[in-house]
Order: sequence, then structure tokens, then C-alpha cells
Amino acid sequence: MYVRNAWYCAGWDEAVGIGAHDLVVRQIAGRSILLYRTGEGRLVVMEDRCPHRSAPLSLGRKEGDAIRCMYHGMLFGPDGACRQVPGMDRIPEGAVAATLPVIEKDNWIWVWLGDPARADPDLICFAIGPSDPDWVLRTSHLRVDTGYREEIANLADLSHVSWVHGLTFAGSDDWGYIKPRHRLNPRGIETRYCVRGVPAPAFARHLFADDARFDINVHVRMTVPCNFILSFAVHEAEEGGAPNEPSRGKLLLDTFSSQAVTPRDAGSVDYYFSWGASRATDFPGIVDLMHRTNMDAFLEDKRILEGQRARLLQYPGAPQVDIVHDAGPGRMLWVLDQLLAEEAAEAGAA
Repeated sequence: MYVRNAWYCAGWDEAVGIGAHDLVVRQIAGRSILLYRTGEGRLVVMEDRCPHRSAPLSLGRKEGDAIRCMYHGMLFGPDGACRQVPGMDRIPEGAVAATLPVIEKDNWIWVWLGDPARADPDLICFAIGPSDPDWVLRTSHLRVDTGYREEIANLADLSHVSWVHGLTFAGSDDWGYIKPRHRLNPRGIETRYCVRGVPAPAFARHLFADDARFDINVHVRMTVPCNFILSFAVHEAEEGGAPNEPSRGKLLLDTFSSQAVTPRDAGSVDYYFSWGASRATDFPGIVDLMHRTNMDAFLEDKRILEGQRARLLQYPGAPQVDIVHDAGPGRMLWVLDQLLAEEAAEAGAA
């Protein structure tokens, strides 16, 4: 169900502090993961399970750079090795809490679930974090009770903007007629298209004249497990521009969104996302407006996706038809399934 040899987002770096009670738990691909920082700020990630009787280590306490399990008092260092068992002079063999590779990049925390020897930092997706000085970005988080394959399909097809986001991102039905160009990559897809001659989106309609029209250049990079990196550039409408070519109209607002969808289990995901503008095109109030709208729009997605999940469970195996806008989701899910098949074959040969 889940690709193991992949980096999974465990949230924004600011979520894990150095305080005595900063023990953060994330559920990732069916596993409970504990995150904390040492006094020097180094991030530690380990399975949230004491190897003695499986009590959650997150119910323990920090002691220096170590964690004390508050069931029977065993103390584990940041390498997972047990340092002390109250009442015993010798540490039992196998008294080790499993630790996982972790990297902080672009203000995100990335955890590797598979073979530590294969934890290649170059497999972490490209992104722009809120600490980047050239961008003004706001971040947030949302839980959605849906399967991550449904989230992949939703993000790989932005034609739904016209219909799901009529009160936020959409300004017309034009998104329903886009003709994206998809390029297949070893661990995802890259998608480009231009939405031409559209009115301002609903959330910004009041800022422009009724007859104002714009071109929007869209560039999406998606990678497994479900990372969605979006460049969304708003231009003055260009007269005579080709439908499938980028607009060359004057750039008005250069925006960027980094989104990571982390499966919690078969029926829920954590959604970590940002959106904002380049400092070169930022103007007072726009990023705050974009941030509020982003949350409203993702709540629109949440309503649809959770409703879809309920019907999929209610009507298992019901036939579904395909339409032209399924090309992106089909390609992205094909990449995911290829990686799952490769890992299954490796496990079978071991």
C-alpha cells in the first residue's frame, strides 16, 4: 500500500521545539513516529514504541538528549539504544527503540521509512520554504479523512478548480477546459499549461474591473508519495497567445505553493502546505488574503474528498468511467504502482 523507500513529510520544522514537553507524534503510513529535539536542536525520530512492552515513548519524558519510558523507566538515547533499566545492572539484548533517518529541508521535516542505507537526500522533492528570503510565504496544516490515492488524483487534475473552488480560486469555467502537458519522471510527473483570458479569481474579484482578464502560467511537479510543488504566475492577458504555450504578458503576481500529503493510514492524510508571492511581486495584504483563501479552498477539497471516501466505502467495486482529465492522475498513480511493484518484487526475492 505504501512505498517504503521514500521520504515522507512529518510537518513544518517549527512544530518540534526543544522544550521539556515537546514530544511530537506523527502517524505516517500506518506507523506512529516520535519526533523531538536534543538540547542542541538536533532532530531525533524514532518509532513511538518502547521495545519492552510497546508503551508509547511519547508518554515519557525528556532527560537531556534521551527519552525515559514512563511505564517501567527504561531510558533510550537519541540513537535508540537503551541506556538504563531501573533494577538491572545489564541492558537486555535487543533493548533498542527503532530510529529513522531524518532531514530538515525547506522548513519541512522529512522522514525515511525504508532501508536506511538507501536514504538518498537527492530524492527529497524540490520546494521553497518560508525562510527563503526571496519569497513571502504562509504555512498551514489540515487533516483530511480520505485515502492518499484519492488525494493524488485530486492534485494531479486541476480541472476541478472550476467546480470545487467556485467561491475561492475559480472565476469562470475555464479550468474545466485546460489541456495540460504531462511529462513522466521516474518518481512522478511534471505538468505545464496556461489558462488564458480568465477573469480574476473569486477571492480577488473585488480588486479589479469587471472586464479585467488574465493569463495564468501553471507549472506542477508531483513526486511520490504525494508531494505537489506549484508555480502559479499571473500575467496580463496576452492577445493572440497560443493555447498550449506560456503567456508572455506582463507578470503581475508570481506565486508559489509547496504541498506535501502524508498518508496517516488507509483512510486519512496530513496535508502540509504553503502559499505566497515572490518579494518582487508582493504588495500589501495580498499574501494574507491568499493564505486565508488557501485554507478556505482546501476545506472545499476536504468536503469533496471526504464525501467521495464515504461513497467509495459504501459502494465498493462500483464501476467508474474515465474522462479526459484523468490523464494526470493516471500517470501519477502508474508511477506509484510501479514503485510499489518493484518493492514487492525485492521483498519476494529476499
